[in-house]
Amino acid sequence: MAGRIRRTVAMSAWLSALVLVGSAANLPTVAVADDFATSPTAMSPGDILTSEPLPMALSVPVDPGPFPASAQRIVYRTTDAKGAPATAIATVLSPILPWRGVGERPLVSFAVGTHGIAPHCRTSELMQRVLTHHPPFDVSTEYEAVFLGAMLMHGIAVVVTDYLPSTYLITAAEGHAVIDAARAAQRLPGTGIPARGPIAFWGYSQGGHAVGAAAELVESYAPELDLKGSYVGAPPVSHLNLFRYAEGGMSLGAGGFFLKSLISSYPELAAAVDEMLNDKGRQFLETTAAQCVGGAMLSYGFQPSDSLTKDGRSMAQVLEADPRTARVLEDMMLGRTRPTAPVLLSTGSNDDLVPPTDPRQLARTWCDQGATVELVDLALPMLLPGTIIGHTVNSPIVGLTEAQDWLNDRFNGIPAPSTCH
Repeated sequence: MAGRIRRTVAMSAWLSALVLVGSAANLPTVAVADDFATSPTAMSPGDILTSEPLPMALSVPVDPGPFPASAQRIVYRTTDAKGAPATAIATVLSPILPWRGVGERPLVSFAVGTHGIAPHCRTSELMQRVLTHHPPFDVSTEYEAVFLGAMLMHGIAVVVTDYLPSTYLITAAEGHAVIDAARAAQRLPGTGIPARGPIAFWGYSQGGHAVGAAAELVESYAPELDLKGSYVGAPPVSHLNLFRYAEGGMSLGAGGFFLKSLISSYPELAAAVDEMLNDKGRQFLETTAAQCVGGAMLSYGFQPSDSLTKDGRSMAQVLEADPRTARVLEDMMLGRTRPTAPVLLSTGSNDDLVPPTDPRQLARTWCDQGATVELVDLALPMLLPGTIIGHTVNSPIVGLTEAQDWLNDRFNGIPAPSTCH
């Protein structure tokens, strides 16, 4: 364990220098159609509506100089939570370095962790500047850049979805966005990404949830994809368990992202959610919808969720008690379908945001269904519970060690290990 942590710290420091040093001045935002009306039904999932070069404020302080990829922002056709056509934004990163592994250049469809549902929180926006600031204290950066840089340095192409607007932890919508981003990247001309090459899915936290959904959906939704495996890092499995476990911590603001997304994806639940909330709760939804994750944590961190409800019960209690919301939340749980490609699943006993029991149970469920699953379970002590430090530090410990090696092995045709018994 100590060797793994030392290796992670060294790699993280080097890669942070590699990908997070950029121009101090904000680059201009690239204009893109922000009309997310339903796309033409004649289009297929993964078809590209528009594409344009994306300037990035990420650079390398040593040769070769710039971020080791060219970038294009695309608007692509996908499918929402109810199966209707929709459009989403993604960033396609084409590495300048060759792939030195087996076969054609691989592609990773990368699902980011919690950023927020406001337009300025999108990855395609954050990549254009070192920091984004919305007064008084909503400051954001693209913290996933270290993992993107590690993949690009191996010559792996990456596509990063912004997800559909207001679909935070909406299982089917997130899974479709991840899958269709991969389809779109393979259809984008001039990138050097093979049209039918090998693919992997990657995500941690919210991204782990999205990738878990994609891993379950891909066989029926996109059977043509050559999926080699999925890294599912610390995924929220049960929304109710997530609310219960994180109660009173820094992450209440992210609950606002979810409730706003819930009524956006399922408008028939708007009345139910409104009936649960008091005036402070309604303001909570509007405030967090305009914030990124840092601002939402500072605004609502360490506040009890029962201060937002009409009857003084916690958010988990009111969502579970109402049959309308309870039914939808049950349907959105991971574990209903077996992933057909190998999975690397991670959690840790020090995770103070996502209850470790949920990914452990998900591993058992997928194993019982016949999937190939390797569970990495970090035995680290809890540190300052509720601050999400434990949840945050687990990401680089696994992501820059086991997960990177596991990913390369899958692309190189090495059989996947399994901890299923």
